[in-house]
Amino acid sequence: MVEMVTRPYASAFEKFAAGNPDILCLSADLTSSCEIDGFRDRHPDQFLSLGMAEQNMMSFAGGLGLAGFRPFIHTFGVFMYRRPYDQLMASIAYPRRKVRLMGFLPGVTTPGGMTHQSIEDISVMRSIPNMTILETGDATEVESICEAADSIDGPVWCRVLRGSVPRLFETPIKVGEMRVLSEGTDVLVVTSGICTEEAMRARAAFANVGLSIRHLHLHTIKPFNAAALLDHVNGVKHGVITLENHVTEGGIGSLVAETMADAGVGKRLVRLGLNDTYAHGGSRPYLMRYYGLDALALVKGIEVLTGQTYGITEEDLAKARFDDVHSLAKAEGL
Repeated sequence: MVEMVTRPYASAFEKFAAGNPDILCLSADLTSSCEIDGFRDRHPDQFLSLGMAEQNMMSFAGGLGLAGFRPFIHTFGVFMYRRPYDQLMASIAYPRRKVRLMGFLPGVTTPGGMTHQSIEDISVMRSIPNMTILETGDATEVESICEAADSIDGPVWCRVLRGSVPRLFETPIKVGEMRVLSEGTDVLVVTSGICTEEAMRARAAFANVGLSIRHLHLHTIKPFNAAALLDHVNGVKHGVITLENHVTEGGIGSLVAETMADAGVGKRLVRLGLNDTYAHGGSRPYLMRYYGLDALALVKGIEVLTGQTYGITEEDLAKARFDDVHSLAKAEGL
Protein backbone atom coordinates (compact mmCIF):
# COMPACT_ATOMS: atom_id res chain seq x y z
CA MET A 1 0.00 0.00 0.00
CA VAL A 2 1.27 3.45 -0.95
CA GLU A 3 1.79 5.85 1.94
CA MET A 4 -0.07 9.14 1.55
CA VAL A 5 1.67 12.10 3.16
CA THR A 6 -0.33 15.15 4.21
CA ARG A 7 1.19 18.56 3.45
CA PRO A 8 4.78 17.32 3.06
CA TYR A 9 6.03 20.72 1.94
CA ALA A 10 4.87 22.46 5.12
CA SER A 11 6.99 20.31 7.42
CA ALA A 12 9.92 20.00 5.01
CA PHE A 13 10.31 23.74 4.48
CA GLU A 14 10.08 24.53 8.15
CA LYS A 15 12.64 21.85 9.01
CA PHE A 16 15.00 23.16 6.34
CA ALA A 17 14.63 26.90 6.88
CA ALA A 18 13.95 27.38 10.59
CA GLY A 19 16.89 28.89 12.39
CA ASN A 20 18.78 29.76 9.20
CA PRO A 21 18.64 33.58 9.03
CA ASP A 22 19.89 33.65 5.43
CA ILE A 23 16.72 31.89 4.24
CA LEU A 24 13.67 34.12 3.98
CA CYS A 25 10.15 32.94 3.23
CA LEU A 26 8.26 35.21 0.82
CA SER A 27 4.53 34.94 0.15
CA ALA A 28 2.32 36.60 -2.46
CA ASP A 29 -0.91 36.48 -0.45
CA LEU A 30 -1.35 32.71 -0.86
CA THR A 31 0.31 31.74 2.40
CA SER A 32 -1.97 28.96 3.58
CA SER A 33 -2.53 27.74 0.01
CA CYS A 34 1.23 27.20 -0.28
CA GLU A 35 1.48 25.50 3.12
CA ILE A 36 3.66 28.15 4.76
CA ASP A 37 1.11 29.56 7.23
CA GLY A 38 2.61 27.49 10.05
CA PHE A 39 6.08 28.79 9.25
CA ARG A 40 4.71 32.34 9.24
CA ASP A 41 3.21 31.86 12.69
CA ARG A 42 6.23 30.20 14.28
CA HIS A 43 9.05 32.07 12.51
CA PRO A 44 7.80 35.60 11.83
CA ASP A 45 11.32 37.03 11.65
CA GLN A 46 11.97 34.96 8.50
CA PHE A 47 8.62 35.62 6.82
CA LEU A 48 7.61 38.43 4.47
CA SER A 49 4.16 38.90 2.95
CA LEU A 50 4.37 41.00 -0.21
CA GLY A 51 0.73 40.78 -1.20
CA MET A 52 -0.70 40.31 -4.67
CA ALA A 53 2.18 42.22 -6.24
CA GLU A 54 4.27 39.57 -7.95
CA GLN A 55 6.27 41.99 -10.09
CA ASN A 56 7.45 43.84 -7.00
CA MET A 57 8.11 40.51 -5.27
CA MET A 58 10.51 39.42 -8.02
CA SER A 59 12.50 42.64 -7.87
CA PHE A 60 12.45 42.55 -4.06
CA ALA A 61 13.72 38.95 -4.05
CA GLY A 62 16.47 39.88 -6.48
CA GLY A 63 17.56 42.61 -4.08
CA LEU A 64 17.54 40.17 -1.18
CA GLY A 65 19.73 37.85 -3.21
CA LEU A 66 22.15 40.67 -3.91
CA ALA A 67 22.31 41.32 -0.16
CA GLY A 68 23.29 37.70 0.52
CA PHE A 69 19.93 36.22 1.47
CA ARG A 70 18.40 33.13 -0.11
CA PRO A 71 14.71 33.96 -0.57
CA PHE A 72 12.18 31.19 -1.18
CA ILE A 73 9.23 32.69 -3.08
CA HIS A 74 5.86 30.95 -2.67
CA THR A 75 2.80 31.36 -4.85
CA PHE A 76 0.87 29.45 -7.49
CA GLY A 77 3.20 28.71 -10.37
CA VAL A 78 1.08 30.57 -12.90
CA PHE A 79 1.43 33.83 -10.95
CA MET A 80 5.19 33.36 -10.69
CA TYR A 81 6.05 33.78 -14.37
CA ARG A 82 3.15 35.09 -16.48
CA ARG A 83 2.63 38.39 -14.68
CA PRO A 84 6.18 39.26 -13.55
CA TYR A 85 8.16 37.79 -16.45
CA ASP A 86 10.27 40.89 -17.09
CA GLN A 87 11.18 41.30 -13.42
CA LEU A 88 11.95 37.58 -13.13
CA MET A 89 14.29 37.89 -16.11
CA ALA A 90 16.00 41.16 -15.19
CA SER A 91 16.18 40.96 -11.41
CA ILE A 92 16.69 37.23 -10.85
CA ALA A 93 17.77 35.22 -13.91
CA TYR A 94 20.16 37.68 -15.57
CA PRO A 95 22.20 38.41 -12.40
CA ARG A 96 21.95 34.74 -11.27
CA ARG A 97 20.48 35.53 -7.88
CA LYS A 98 20.00 32.65 -5.44
CA VAL A 99 16.22 32.90 -5.52
CA ARG A 100 14.16 29.71 -5.15
CA LEU A 101 10.85 29.98 -7.01
CA MET A 102 8.43 27.52 -5.43
CA GLY A 103 5.53 27.25 -7.87
CA PHE A 104 2.46 25.39 -6.61
CA LEU A 105 -0.45 23.86 -8.59
CA PRO A 106 1.51 22.85 -11.71
CA GLY A 107 -0.49 22.00 -14.81
CA VAL A 108 -3.92 20.48 -14.20
CA THR A 109 -3.47 19.90 -10.46
CA THR A 110 -6.00 22.69 -9.82
CA PRO A 111 -9.67 22.95 -10.76
CA GLY A 112 -9.19 26.71 -11.26
CA GLY A 113 -9.07 26.63 -15.04
CA MET A 114 -6.80 28.59 -17.36
CA THR A 115 -6.08 31.47 -14.99
CA HIS A 116 -4.60 29.13 -12.37
CA GLN A 117 -2.99 26.38 -14.47
CA SER A 118 0.70 26.74 -15.29
CA ILE A 119 0.76 24.59 -18.40
CA GLU A 120 3.65 26.19 -20.31
CA ASP A 121 6.02 27.14 -17.49
CA ILE A 122 8.66 24.53 -18.32
CA SER A 123 8.92 25.73 -21.91
CA VAL A 124 9.29 29.30 -20.65
CA MET A 125 11.86 28.46 -17.97
CA ARG A 126 13.90 26.18 -20.23
CA SER A 127 14.51 29.14 -22.52
CA ILE A 128 15.78 31.41 -19.73
CA PRO A 129 19.58 31.36 -19.27
CA ASN A 130 20.89 30.52 -15.79
CA MET A 131 17.61 28.87 -14.72
CA THR A 132 17.50 25.41 -13.10
CA ILE A 133 14.19 23.49 -13.27
CA LEU A 134 13.07 20.85 -10.78
CA GLU A 135 9.71 19.05 -10.59
CA THR A 136 8.34 16.95 -7.74
CA GLY A 137 6.57 13.66 -8.41
CA ASP A 138 5.97 12.29 -4.92
CA ALA A 139 6.19 13.11 -1.22
CA THR A 140 9.87 12.22 -0.95
CA GLU A 141 10.71 14.66 -3.70
CA VAL A 142 8.57 17.35 -2.10
CA GLU A 143 10.39 16.74 1.19
CA SER A 144 13.78 17.09 -0.53
CA ILE A 145 12.98 19.94 -2.94
CA CYS A 146 14.20 22.71 -0.61
CA GLU A 147 17.62 21.20 -0.07
CA ALA A 148 17.95 20.33 -3.77
CA ALA A 149 16.99 23.84 -4.87
CA ASP A 150 19.25 25.49 -2.31
CA SER A 151 22.25 23.55 -3.59
CA ILE A 152 22.18 25.57 -6.83
CA ASP A 153 24.30 28.69 -7.30
CA GLY A 154 21.60 30.62 -9.09
CA PRO A 155 17.82 30.78 -9.54
CA VAL A 156 15.73 27.60 -9.40
CA TRP A 157 12.22 27.01 -10.72
CA CYS A 158 10.34 24.30 -8.76
CA ARG A 159 7.02 22.64 -9.59
CA VAL A 160 5.73 21.69 -6.15
CA LEU A 161 2.88 19.32 -5.22
CA ARG A 162 0.76 20.10 -2.18
CA GLY A 163 -1.96 18.54 -0.05
CA SER A 164 -2.08 14.74 0.10
CA VAL A 165 0.88 13.35 -1.84
CA PRO A 166 1.84 9.67 -2.36
CA ARG A 167 5.26 8.36 -1.42
CA LEU A 168 6.56 6.54 -4.49
CA PHE A 169 10.34 6.84 -3.96
CA GLU A 170 12.70 6.14 -1.10
CA THR A 171 15.57 8.45 -2.04
CA PRO A 172 15.66 12.26 -2.28
CA ILE A 173 16.19 14.35 -5.38
CA LYS A 174 19.72 14.33 -6.74
CA VAL A 175 20.03 17.34 -9.01
CA GLY A 176 21.10 16.43 -12.55
CA GLU A 177 20.12 12.78 -12.30
CA MET A 178 17.05 10.82 -13.44
CA ARG A 179 15.29 7.92 -11.76
CA VAL A 180 15.34 4.58 -13.57
CA LEU A 181 12.12 2.95 -12.38
CA SER A 182 12.26 -0.13 -14.62
CA GLU A 183 14.78 -1.67 -17.02
CA GLY A 184 12.75 -2.83 -20.01
CA THR A 185 13.87 -3.45 -23.58
CA ASP A 186 10.81 -2.78 -25.78
CA VAL A 187 9.65 0.79 -25.12
CA LEU A 188 11.18 3.73 -23.24
CA VAL A 189 8.64 5.76 -21.22
CA VAL A 190 9.79 9.16 -19.92
CA THR A 191 7.58 10.96 -17.39
CA SER A 192 7.66 13.67 -14.75
CA GLY A 193 5.48 15.00 -11.95
CA ILE A 194 2.03 13.46 -11.43
CA CYS A 195 2.25 11.57 -14.72
CA THR A 196 4.87 9.21 -13.30
CA GLU A 197 2.31 7.56 -11.05
CA GLU A 198 0.04 7.01 -14.05
CA ALA A 199 2.90 5.44 -16.00
CA MET A 200 3.68 3.09 -13.12
CA ARG A 201 0.11 1.79 -13.34
CA ALA A 202 0.33 1.32 -17.11
CA ARG A 203 3.71 -0.37 -16.77
CA ALA A 204 2.25 -2.96 -14.43
CA ALA A 205 -0.54 -3.71 -16.90
CA PHE A 206 1.89 -4.07 -19.81
CA ALA A 207 3.97 -6.52 -17.83
CA ASN A 208 0.96 -8.83 -17.83
CA VAL A 209 0.80 -8.83 -21.64
CA GLY A 210 4.51 -9.31 -22.22
CA LEU A 211 5.64 -5.82 -23.26
CA SER A 212 8.86 -4.77 -21.55
CA ILE A 213 8.84 -1.11 -20.43
CA ARG A 214 11.88 0.93 -19.51
CA HIS A 215 10.66 3.83 -17.38
CA LEU A 216 12.51 7.04 -16.54
CA HIS A 217 11.25 9.67 -14.11
CA LEU A 218 12.66 13.19 -14.48
CA HIS A 219 12.83 15.44 -11.43
CA THR A 220 15.63 17.54 -12.96
CA ILE A 221 14.55 19.05 -16.26
CA LYS A 222 17.34 21.60 -16.54
CA PRO A 223 20.25 20.84 -16.46
CA PHE A 224 19.54 17.64 -18.35
CA ASN A 225 21.75 14.57 -18.74
CA ALA A 226 21.46 14.01 -22.49
CA ALA A 227 24.07 11.23 -22.59
CA ALA A 228 22.18 9.19 -20.01
CA LEU A 229 18.92 9.55 -21.93
CA LEU A 230 20.55 8.48 -25.20
CA ASP A 231 21.88 5.33 -23.54
CA HIS A 232 18.33 4.44 -22.57
CA VAL A 233 16.95 5.32 -26.01
CA ASN A 234 19.50 3.04 -27.64
CA GLY A 235 18.57 0.24 -25.25
CA VAL A 236 14.96 -0.20 -26.42
CA LYS A 237 13.48 -1.72 -29.54
CA HIS A 238 10.46 0.32 -30.57
CA GLY A 239 11.13 3.89 -29.51
CA VAL A 240 10.20 6.49 -26.90
CA ILE A 241 7.00 7.93 -25.44
CA THR A 242 6.77 10.91 -23.10
CA LEU A 243 3.89 11.83 -20.77
CA GLU A 244 3.76 15.17 -18.96
CA ASN A 245 1.47 17.51 -17.05
CA HIS A 246 2.30 20.33 -19.47
CA VAL A 247 1.83 21.30 -23.09
CA THR A 248 3.71 19.06 -25.49
CA GLU A 249 5.62 22.04 -26.90
CA GLY A 250 8.73 22.95 -24.92
CA GLY A 251 8.33 20.47 -22.08
CA ILE A 252 9.96 17.08 -21.56
CA GLY A 253 8.59 15.83 -24.89
CA SER A 254 10.46 18.60 -26.67
CA LEU A 255 13.50 18.03 -24.46
CA VAL A 256 13.63 14.37 -25.49
CA ALA A 257 12.98 15.24 -29.15
CA GLU A 258 15.80 17.78 -29.19
CA THR A 259 18.19 15.33 -27.55
CA MET A 260 17.39 12.58 -30.06
CA ALA A 261 17.57 14.94 -33.05
CA ASP A 262 20.88 16.45 -31.96
CA ALA A 263 22.35 12.94 -31.72
CA GLY A 264 20.85 11.78 -35.01
CA VAL A 265 18.75 9.05 -33.37
CA GLY A 266 16.15 7.78 -35.84
CA LYS A 267 13.80 6.00 -33.46
CA ARG A 268 10.18 7.01 -33.20
CA LEU A 269 8.96 9.41 -30.51
CA VAL A 270 5.38 9.91 -29.31
CA ARG A 271 4.72 12.97 -27.11
CA LEU A 272 1.70 13.01 -24.80
CA GLY A 273 0.52 16.04 -22.86
CA LEU A 274 -1.76 19.01 -23.37
CA ASN A 275 -1.93 19.22 -27.16
CA ASP A 276 -1.97 22.92 -28.10
CA THR A 277 -4.84 23.65 -25.74
CA TYR A 278 -5.72 25.31 -22.48
CA ALA A 279 -7.42 23.14 -19.87
CA HIS A 280 -10.77 23.99 -18.37
CA GLY A 281 -11.75 23.57 -14.72
CA GLY A 282 -12.46 20.18 -13.20
CA SER A 283 -11.15 17.49 -10.90
CA ARG A 284 -7.68 16.14 -11.47
CA PRO A 285 -8.74 12.64 -12.65
CA TYR A 286 -11.33 14.14 -14.98
CA LEU A 287 -8.84 16.56 -16.51
CA MET A 288 -6.15 13.90 -16.84
CA ARG A 289 -8.59 11.61 -18.65
CA TYR A 290 -10.10 14.37 -20.82
CA TYR A 291 -6.74 15.72 -21.98
CA GLY A 292 -4.93 12.40 -22.28
CA LEU A 293 -2.52 12.59 -19.34
CA ASP A 294 -3.41 9.34 -17.57
CA ALA A 295 -2.52 5.64 -17.73
CA LEU A 296 -5.13 4.87 -20.40
CA ALA A 297 -3.73 7.60 -22.65
CA LEU A 298 -0.27 6.09 -22.22
CA VAL A 299 -1.59 2.65 -23.20
CA LYS A 300 -3.06 4.10 -26.39
CA GLY A 301 0.12 6.01 -27.11
CA ILE A 302 2.26 2.90 -26.75
CA GLU A 303 -0.07 1.08 -29.14
CA VAL A 304 0.51 3.86 -31.68
CA LEU A 305 4.26 3.69 -31.09
CA THR A 306 4.50 -0.08 -31.53
CA GLY A 307 1.75 -0.53 -34.09
CA GLN A 308 0.16 -3.24 -31.97
CA THR A 309 -2.89 -3.58 -29.74
CA TYR A 310 -2.60 -5.22 -26.35
CA GLY A 311 -6.20 -5.43 -25.16
CA ILE A 312 -5.49 -3.51 -21.95
CA THR A 313 -8.73 -2.13 -20.54
CA GLU A 314 -9.67 0.34 -17.85
CA GLU A 315 -10.42 -2.67 -15.66
CA ASP A 316 -6.87 -3.93 -16.16
CA LEU A 317 -5.52 -0.54 -15.18
CA ALA A 318 -7.80 -0.47 -12.15
CA LYS A 319 -6.28 -3.76 -10.99
CA ALA A 320 -2.84 -2.19 -11.33
CA ARG A 321 -3.92 0.89 -9.41
CA PHE A 322 -2.14 1.81 -6.21
CA ASP A 323 -4.17 1.76 -3.01
CA ASP A 324 -5.40 5.27 -2.23
CA VAL A 325 -4.06 6.39 -5.57
CA HIS A 326 -3.33 10.11 -5.60
CA SER A 327 -4.90 10.76 -8.99
CA LEU A 328 -8.27 9.81 -7.50
CA ALA A 329 -7.99 12.31 -4.67
CA LYS A 330 -10.70 14.92 -4.42
CA ALA A 331 -9.89 18.07 -6.35
CA GLU A 332 -8.20 20.66 -4.17
CA GLY A 333 -9.62 24.09 -3.60
CA LEU A 334 -7.60 27.15 -4.39
